[in-house]
Amino acid sequence: MASPAYKRFLPRFCVAAAAGAMIGLSGCQSWLDSRYADSLPPTSGFLPVKGLAQSVSIRRNPLGMPLIETTTFHDALFSLGYVHASDRISQMVGMRLMAEGRLAELAGPGVLEIDRFMRAVNLRKSADILYKNASPRLKAFFEVYARGVNAYLFRYRDRLPLDLAEAGYRPAYWKPEDSVLVFALLNFGLSVNLQEEIASLVLAQKVGADKLAWLTPVYPDEPLPFEEAGKLKGLQLGGQIPGLTALGEATRQIAALDMLGVAASNNWAIAPGKSRGRRSILANDTHLPIALPSAWNFVQIRSPKFQAAGVTLAGVPAVVAGFNGKLAWGMTMVMGDNQDLYLEKLKREGGRLYYQADGKWLPAAERMETFFIKGQRPVREVVYETRHGPLLNSVLGQRKHGLQPLELKSGYGIALQTAQFEADQSLDAFFALSRAQSVDQAHEATRAIRATSLNILYADAKDIAWQVTGRYPNRREGRGLLPSPGWDSRYDWDGYADPMLHPYDQNPAQAWLGTANHRSVQGGYGVQLSNSWYYPERAERIAELAGGSSRHDWQSMIAMQYDQTSPFPAKLRAMLQDPGMAQPLKQAIDALPPMERARAQEGLDRLLAFDGRLSPTSADAAYYGAFLHESARQTFLDELGPDTSPAWRALVQTADLSYSAQADHLLGREDSPFWDDVRTPQKEDKPAILARSLASAIGFAESRLGTDRKAWQWGKLHRYEWISESTQLAPYMSASQRAGLNSLKGYLDRGPYPAGGDHSTLNVSAYHWGEGFDTWLIPAMRIIVDFSQPEPMMGMNSSGQSGNPASPHYADGIDAWLKARYMKFPFQSQNLDAVYGTRRLMLTPQK
Repeated sequence: MASPAYKRFLPRFCVAAAAGAMIGLSGCQSWLDSRYADSLPPTSGFLPVKGLAQSVSIRRNPLGMPLIETTTFHDALFSLGYVHASDRISQMVGMRLMAEGRLAELAGPGVLEIDRFMRAVNLRKSADILYKNASPRLKAFFEVYARGVNAYLFRYRDRLPLDLAEAGYRPAYWKPEDSVLVFALLNFGLSVNLQEEIASLVLAQKVGADKLAWLTPVYPDEPLPFEEAGKLKGLQLGGQIPGLTALGEATRQIAALDMLGVAASNNWAIAPGKSRGRRSILANDTHLPIALPSAWNFVQIRSPKFQAAGVTLAGVPAVVAGFNGKLAWGMTMVMGDNQDLYLEKLKREGGRLYYQADGKWLPAAERMETFFIKGQRPVREVVYETRHGPLLNSVLGQRKHGLQPLELKSGYGIALQTAQFEADQSLDAFFALSRAQSVDQAHEATRAIRATSLNILYADAKDIAWQVTGRYPNRREGRGLLPSPGWDSRYDWDGYADPMLHPYDQNPAQAWLGTANHRSVQGGYGVQLSNSWYYPERAERIAELAGGSSRHDWQSMIAMQYDQTSPFPAKLRAMLQDPGMAQPLKQAIDALPPMERARAQEGLDRLLAFDGRLSPTSADAAYYGAFLHESARQTFLDELGPDTSPAWRALVQTADLSYSAQADHLLGREDSPFWDDVRTPQKEDKPAILARSLASAIGFAESRLGTDRKAWQWGKLHRYEWISESTQLAPYMSASQRAGLNSLKGYLDRGPYPAGGDHSTLNVSAYHWGEGFDTWLIPAMRIIVDFSQPEPMMGMNSSGQSGNPASPHYADGIDAWLKARYMKFPFQSQNLDAVYGTRRLMLTPQK
């Protein structure tokens, strides 16, 4: 969230420092810290606040994570709102604006396409339905929380953090419905298949429906979805989908801002039978885009009728994953596919837009939206809707002027049908889960969660359990993996699967449970959860470690959460050594020119010797990463390139989201048409392309890491860099705004640091396969609850507690995250001082 005035407020020595003058950045940082010191709330003393019933104590641990102690639950909710706002008000405001499609009010016209997309999706409607169906009791909770947020906003209305203050943006007061809106945004972010379906249309335009199935595999042991791709055969897609490129770009922008298609997370639970302490253990690490601040915010609450510690989402009054003294719970994405895209045949007649439905032309519904844009006049535009939902490309597309409304004419529309507009009591159910005192009580709560598709694991001292939540459509025909013809009702939904069929397990004989976004149930189970599963390797590694012969404790849980060994290199080695591949590959290597032949043989030897440990200092891991990069480009770039084209970007994007064509082709698919290099007169095969890839990966590693093999390190290619929300928005700003933000990069951002692992390791560190190596996805938090310990819970965040760069807790969590320094969250009164100290801020009722 940026300001056109960044350069204006910087003193001369700061600008000089940014330009590389003699005065260092530390001077600039000190000046900025002092300028915004009054935007930081005090950490001790007495602070009168209107809205409290009794006094509240707030203590913070060495990383700034708060302990809120109250005498009433009302005050706990109020204080949580106040603390969330004091730590993360910029993040809260940003999420609210994103969900409402109002970012342009803060950041200007560069983000207008994001707003257009989000208005079409209409999360406000989803939030209104959820809030309307919440119980009166829960609505009261949200109201009290909002009053706490507003108490902060009132007190600090003239002392806001840097990004809001310099943008000149005055946030509106928080409403109870805003918390539900943020919750709806989080749910929408689980829509992995939405991006995949958009990408599939881009790919189909490039290679045709006949080849599309090769680029959209489901899972290693499943046949390619030729029947599903057959829905698109015969359609003239090239140039007939107005706004498709803009739609793809908008979803990429939103994903880059952490809000869409995040396919990740691990959780596992160890039963007493495999625990060293003979009591249950639960571990959870949720994977999100690397960001500063983290999406998560740690909090501990102690009140007479409620106590819990864990991660929260600033803006929502709930502990999302954590421990309440009796029960531990954590979650991962099911990868649930509860949305579909429909191609609609459109025509414009008499000033109205019509779409075809079973042979009839029906008028599209119209919804007017007004966009307020910083520095520009407001823009009023129409969003069209069919029987399936909003036409996403009715607001996105090429315009003569960026602020000019788009007039959708003939061609295809892209309608989005989702399960988000159904009524339920998911909000009450989440709160009931955080209060549950046993696995049985937790099961009763989780069964009622419909708004979000999750693998929830929960455990008490004696039991462990797994429950799939969500709402899953029954499709009359098709799998929902790829877009369907909207004019044919054969592909419509027919209600939702019975929640009684949602997968569930408790205390299995294997004495452990675990999920990692993998295919958790086989096809034909009775509920079609998804066809967009993540790669299986993380789940396989959990099974290997959790299911081994050793007993577990909190230390082995840490080792698992930081594990950087991938099962994929062993699969790759098995493919290379298979009798059907080894000899043809040797012949293909021998056919290369002498220098390339030597490089290919060296590369093959390295892969065959690689132990699968992707440590930052490993030379073999560096070559392995280079080989994955080059093999993707050697296989697909000839048909989908250049690497700036929408088709290539679509392929790279799908590899981020679920099991990909890149992995699928490496391990099999010898008959794929993509093994042939269309740029050459001869017909290549898989061994020929692999030989080229082996050789070119050596050349790539030499160009990036030098010719000295001993100096090669994976962490020199593969890095962590924490980017602030302001920096993330910089590409959409004016030149002057970008320049101002660039001058503050050292103040706002952190890194780079060498990284280990990749998308297939438990300590996930995913990068864009085929594009580059910088990490985009990490464990955004980690939690371990070992019931055999006197104080069972420990955890850590991936950045700092505060989103204010002037705070000492803005980025101090990064070092702890890199070095596995977990914080304890004590529940016994006598242990609180050792963690939180005695320094406290007392919020007192203001008369």
